[in-house]
Amino acid sequence: MLTAVLLAIGAEFARSETPHPYVGMWVTADNRIRHELLPNGRYVEARGERERAYEGRYEINGTYIEYWDDSGFTADGEFVELDVLHHAGMVLYRK
Repeated sequence: MLTAVLLAIGAEFARSETPHPYVGMWVTADNRIRHELLPNGRYVEARGERERAYEGRYEINGTYIEYWDDSGFTADGEFVELDVLHHAGMVLYRK
């Protein structure tokens, strides 16, 4: 049920000028990893003291997110709740 709701939300925002509901800051519980999903389809990831450790673009399809880093590697994740993102073995929370 939750997945159906999240897919519907993603489809609705894809058709509008309103930023996607997942845009914003996502952090690990210890705040060591921080992903900022920007409204223009780009992201910036901070790790510890490195504020711009990784940068690139992302796309969201339903609850699935795919990342393409500017240095060439890729990653993905899944929004398992509106405020919880599982990514590369980490759990990030909306800040």
